[in-house]
Formats: sequence, structure tokens, C-alpha cells
Amino acid sequence: MQDILTINDLSKSYSNGFEALKTINLRVAEAEILALLGPNGAGKTTLISTICGISKFTTGQITMAGHDIVRNYRAARKMIGMVPQELALEPFETVMNTLRFSRGLFGKAPNDAYLEEILDHLSLLDKRKTQILELSGGMKRRVSIAKALSHEPRLLFLDEPTAGVDVELRKDMWALVRRLRSDGVTVILTTHYIEEAEAIADRVGIIDKGKLLLVEEKTSLMQRLGQKQLIIELQEPLKDLPSQLSDYDIVLTEDRLNLTYSYNMSGGRTGIDDILSNLAQSGISFKDLQTKQSSLEDIFMSLVSEETA
Repeated sequence: MQDILTINDLSKSYSNGFEALKTINLRVAEAEILALLGPNGAGKTTLISTICGISKFTTGQITMAGHDIVRNYRAARKMIGMVPQELALEPFETVMNTLRFSRGLFGKAPNDAYLEEILDHLSLLDKRKTQILELSGGMKRRVSIAKALSHEPRLLFLDEPTAGVDVELRKDMWALVRRLRSDGVTVILTTHYIEEAEAIADRVGIIDKGKLLLVEEKTSLMQRLGQKQLIIELQEPLKDLPSQLSDYDIVLTEDRLNLTYSYNMSGGRTGIDDILSNLAQSGISFKDLQTKQSSLEDIFMSLVSEETA
């Protein structure tokens, strides 16, 4: 796939010396879903605002499908749709007229059939003649997404799109994002919901204190940094670990009835066979074995903690 967004050596500093973005380099392919994760104040919204031309940057270059966002602002901006965290809708306008107006701002010819298709995908078609002020908070969030899609953008930014919405709406939005990708739209979203990134992202970027710590395919990231745990439930309380197991990352729980062994799949051999064999040789019997894999949240917390340390 071709890159639709290229960011080279991007930085943003304020007059007081604060660095909001620190040498960001990023390439995003067409029809991919990239999730940007980071704590509050990490720089996620600043990065999106800069790409969209809302906020100026200090150094670097951003191109959208080959168009420099400074020199060719109009061409680049036409390709972008953005759903901000804060709702920005005219309360006395109808849903359909809101979309028509937004589409017209980008110089697109009227196309009510396309706009109704968007509304249908967002379960808003029956609300097309309803004034914005009559809608619930979740419905207004859907209208914001429809508005961002009204001019048929090739790159859609979703800044915390499901913050404060119910689980059902969140799942509807995930389904919409997948549908957009299948139609060739690139989606970049920021989120506090780790499960959101885990469920729909192709790649995950982790940003903290204005620095992009990594951008990697979700599956390979979890394989590379994700740990697995083997939990061994013992038949009888164990006073101490056998000496032959001291070289393994094994923890005996406070109740002395469980052993927890942490290992990484990228290393090839897990060592589980050796551990079970040593337990048998030591006369230690167990009732059950369970395995757990670290989640994307575990990996995220680990990386941010390392950067803070």
C-alpha cells in the first residue's frame, strides 16, 4: 500500500520553551487503522491538530498524498476529515442540513444519497430532519462523525471518538471504522480505551511527553513485548521453591498454593517442560495449570513506565 501521510522530523515548541512534540517521524499507509495511545498530555491531540493545520509546528514537514500541508494546504485539507473531542455542532440546525453545509464547505457537489448512506451506517437516518439540540449526547457524537465524512475524506482522524459513550455505540463505531477501511479510507484514532486499539487497529503508536516511543503492527508488538504467564495450582502449600527452579522467573504466592511463571514467546523454548519435570522430581504435585497472556494495556503501561524511569 502507498503512504497517504508522511511526517518527517516534526517538532512543536512554545515560546516558554515547552516541547509539545519532539522529532516525530511517521508514515501511514492507505486503508490502515492506526491507534495512538498515550496518557493525558502526551501530545496525541497536538499531533492531530498539527497534521490538520489547526496548530502550527516549529520544524519538520508533513505531506498528505504528496501534498505539503503548508504549501498545498487546500489540496491536503480536502483529504482530511476530523472528529474532535469537543462537539462543535449548530444546535438549531437539522442533522441533514449540518452534513450538507459541511460538504459544501469543501466544494463538493450536493449528494444527499451519499449523506443518507452515512447516516444509515451510523443509525441516524431516521433523525435526518431532527434538530441537533433534540439529540442525545451519543447521537451528537454520531453526527460529528457523519459531518467529518460528508466530504468523502481519504484520511479520517478520530480524537477520543468513544469517550463518554455507551458500549453499544462504541461497538457501532468500531464496525463503521472497519467498513471505512474496506472502502479505502485511512483512520487514525486516539483513545484511552486500550481494548479499542486491541480490537480494531492494524498498527499501534505509543506517544508520551511529545515523543513517539514506537509504531508497530499490533500483532508483532504483542508477540515481541507481550509476556505469557503459567499459573500452577499446587495440591499442598509449598514452603520454599526448589533450588533447581531458582533460575526461572517464578513467584510463589503468599498463600503458598500457586506458582506463577512469566516467560516470553519470542525466545523460542518456554522452559515449561523443565519446570514441570523439576516439580515432579521434587515430589511437588499440582491440581491445575492455566496460561495468561499480557494485553496491549500491560505493554502500554510497561513502555510508559520505562520512559518515565
